[in-house]
Amino acid sequence: MRYDGARLAGLSSAGTVNRRPAFDGPFFTVSMLLLTVGVIMVLSASYPRAWYDPSHVTGGNAVYYFVRQLIFALLGIGVMLLASRLPMGFYRRYAFHFLALTLVLLMLVPLIGVKANGSRRWLGVGGLTLQPSELAKLAVILSFSVLICRFRDRMRSFRYGILPFAGILAGIVGLLILEPHFSASVIILAIGAVMLFVGGVRTGWFVGAFSAAAGGIAVLLTFFPYASTRINTWRDPFSDTSDQGYQIVQSLYTIGSGGLSGLGLGGSRQKFLYLPEEHNDFIFSVVCEELGFIGAALILCLFALLILRGFWIAFHCRDRFSFLVCCGITSLLAIQVFLNVAVVTNLVPCTGISLPMFSYGGTALLIQLGELGIVLSASRDIANH
Repeated sequence: MRYDGARLAGLSSAGTVNRRPAFDGPFFTVSMLLLTVGVIMVLSASYPRAWYDPSHVTGGNAVYYFVRQLIFALLGIGVMLLASRLPMGFYRRYAFHFLALTLVLLMLVPLIGVKANGSRRWLGVGGLTLQPSELAKLAVILSFSVLICRFRDRMRSFRYGILPFAGILAGIVGLLILEPHFSASVIILAIGAVMLFVGGVRTGWFVGAFSAAAGGIAVLLTFFPYASTRINTWRDPFSDTSDQGYQIVQSLYTIGSGGLSGLGLGGSRQKFLYLPEEHNDFIFSVVCEELGFIGAALILCLFALLILRGFWIAFHCRDRFSFLVCCGITSLLAIQVFLNVAVVTNLVPCTGISLPMFSYGGTALLIQLGELGIVLSASRDIANH
């Protein structure tokens, strides 16, 4: 079924905004549950480091990180609701404007970005910081969705099905490597592959890409000692518990000490400056210690419900663009949850990947909730259909 531009933009023929039906209740409810638990866990995980802060950023305020995360969570709910009100035609119309803005911001990061932990990944905006790599993930999803719709019958050719998409990925990943931000690069390449697969690209191109990636990893391990050291640490983190393996060993201790039912909310011992990044990338370890296997499993079940509902919305979308965007955003959520849990449990080599709606980070939380709002916008059209 085809829809004209006015209807895609949510406008009537008279130029007035059509009243849109309610969004998907289950998706919104599970999102709010995860957000609420995530903010509570930031409070529990962060107060020791906030109270004892040698950098004096927090001023000894034990609830410093919690208050900031709570403010951004409330703002993020507003962003989600606003994003859910905008029609899907709006996102389709301005997808490449958003991509261009993201590329400009990524170009600025190596020049004027804020440096932390040896990398420049943030732009300072007043007293806040913005991580353009988070915007890049959404930019890839939106721009790829537009191109796949545009080249729908030609996606199996190299000229239309590979070349423009490879150009976008090469530009974004190249800028991310300059920061450097390898974990974001991996996620963006993964989400790009998912979009192309859903878009109908030939399977042979994926075989070639995976073969090239395997060759690149082999070269990396052969000629770059840092990479081989990272792999050796992953295979046996207890061989160097005071240096390379320290973070993952502390994470495993944290998870193991939680047992079946956990030490109780606030009862974590490892968060008292033993576990690095306890309120950020490794917050799930604190979840396991305080809520135990049962609590951690329930949280993962909530994520699974959110992901399944996201795909349900995608498969019930009334147009191809909405379907692709919902698939992309839901896949991005699934990839980040899987990789974060895999890192903290040492299933994959240690790298910086945040847990959506749990890890501390204001602008990242705003963007994540905005992405969920886009899925809710698509769900409104299902109700209307």
